[in-house]
Amino acid sequence: MNLWEGILLGVIQGLTEFLPVSSSGHLVIVQSFIKGFQQPGVVFDVMLHFGTLLAVLVFLRREILDILISLIPVGWFRSPGRGHDGMKVRAGRKMALYIITGTVFTGIIGLSFEERIHHLFTSATTVSFMLLITGVLLFISDRFQGGRVEKDMNIIDSVVIGIVQGIALIPGMSRSGSTIAFGIFRGLDGQTAARFSFLLSIPAILGAVVLESKYIGMIPPGDITVYLAGMVIAAVTGFLTLRLLLFIIRKHKLSIFAYYCWILGISTLIIKVI
Repeated sequence: MNLWEGILLGVIQGLTEFLPVSSSGHLVIVQSFIKGFQQPGVVFDVMLHFGTLLAVLVFLRREILDILISLIPVGWFRSPGRGHDGMKVRAGRKMALYIITGTVFTGIIGLSFEERIHHLFTSATTVSFMLLITGVLLFISDRFQGGRVEKDMNIIDSVVIGIVQGIALIPGMSRSGSTIAFGIFRGLDGQTAARFSFLLSIPAILGAVVLESKYIGMIPPGDITVYLAGMVIAAVTGFLTLRLLLFIIRKHKLSIFAYYCWILGISTLIIKVI
């Protein structure tokens, strides 16, 4: 893999991590067409995901800061919450609970099927079928009119979305697309579902980075620059893509990506079969 291929994959990761079209699926498909592409484990993919993690940390920095502040015990660095401040603390703690709950269910699925999921990262056929499924979810989600906002979320929402995020570890099943779609199916407003999906991605990506860190020492010295370049490009592209996605969700246009997933999935199946 050369520098330009690393940059290309970084752009693809940044665009597809948050757009509901499966970043892992795109990486598998593109990598399958790069002659002689190899990586220790899936560490390059994980570094690209870490780049998009940096993007979401910057994009949602205010929400993340509010959650972290709400977890500081009273009397340490803040006075007892009253009125509006007290409401922010309760809202932050409730969101933290939902993120932890969803992460637990994602982790159970991810750890239980880790090896099987790893093998699927070399199967463009599996990716193609999962893209078709993602397209169906996106198409249906545009037909729902959810109205619940963040303050109306409940623990069942986090459980359902956490389970869906675990299933979306399968390459080709869009993590953002499936979690946002099921949030909408649960009656959440599209932007609320999207923001929770982004927040829930933070511990999931961090967990993947920790699990794959054992392969970092196996990166060929000559490829380190390529890996870092891909990560930086993924971060910058991902930040810009987050803004675009929230605009698209406000317009209820997720079905656009359904057609894209179907076209890409069918095209890849035909090419690989031929």
